[in-house]
Amino acid sequence: MKTEVYTDAAGFAALHEEWNPLLRHSASDTIFLTWEWQSTWWEHLGEGELYLLATRTDGGRLIGIAPLYLTTSDDGLKTLSIVGCRDVSDYLDLITASGQEDGVYRALLDWLASDEAPTWDQADLCNIPAASSTHSVLAEMAAARGYRVQTEVEDVCPIIFLPSTWDEYLSSLDRKQRHELRRKLRKAEHSGQVNWYVAGEEHDLVAEMEAFIELHQRSAVDKHQFMDAQMKGFFHALAQVLHEAGWLQLAFIEINGDKAAAMLNFDYRDSILVYNSGFDPQKYAWLSPGIVLLAYCIQRAIELGRAKFDFMRGAEEYKFRFGGQPIEVYRLLVGKKIGP
Repeated sequence: MKTEVYTDAAGFAALHEEWNPLLRHSASDTIFLTWEWQSTWWEHLGEGELYLLATRTDGGRLIGIAPLYLTTSDDGLKTLSIVGCRDVSDYLDLITASGQEDGVYRALLDWLASDEAPTWDQADLCNIPAASSTHSVLAEMAAARGYRVQTEVEDVCPIIFLPSTWDEYLSSLDRKQRHELRRKLRKAEHSGQVNWYVAGEEHDLVAEMEAFIELHQRSAVDKHQFMDAQMKGFFHALAQVLHEAGWLQLAFIEINGDKAAAMLNFDYRDSILVYNSGFDPQKYAWLSPGIVLLAYCIQRAIELGRAKFDFMRGAEEYKFRFGGQPIEVYRLLVGKKIGP
């Protein structure tokens, strides 16, 4: 077994053909670990020093990728993080072929202890899915080598496990929520001309993303502050690459011809993932357009035969009212060895 290390963006190009096929055979096959997401994030939001670790068998087969980058804080703390960490990537992990996790973890720990690794104080691995062994097995292996290890639940991701029909879904909600949802749908549909759609080939993606960003910024002060020029560039680039891959679901609801709310979702494998949203609070708040659009998107997910509707990180109450079940994500901190 050997590990190749790439220290600039050319590493993404070198691993392009092998990256997603490896991901598809891993326990953490998430859109946030695809080559498209990782390379776009690094191009627009990356900072510090890049270290892409590719672990291969002696025969040359790729069995693991550890996409890492090193940053130094103002007080001199040197931290290795997974590319994409933290706020805009809801699930992250080391990419390992199923059944090869232990070997990839050993290779990473060997590299961290070698002269080839940069000087580091801690590895901060964020947003690890519950199904991954990274937050447990890698933690145990690191502790056995004398590293300081801390594992914690970082957040929850409420997920709706979808039934086969819309009626079954409505029946799964408590009576009050079911009544309230039906009432809001009727109110919106009787308020005027209501149209909802998912942006497709017939739309100008750049213009549709600008409309989404405008609604996102209108929604709340913190969203307006979040969507600065750098983040806008990332969102536009991300939408383009995910659209080309067939994973983008950019949905809008229009009321009397005006865009009232928008949802930026991902359609990946068996799930619809709710990434971000926006609405016009001045003109249409009384119609709850965001809730109505969310209901339409859940109904569409059922029609598409998706197994899950994933609200992703954050324990906001509305996610549970819609039937979300809390699934934990973890953070693993590996610090300098104790003693010599």
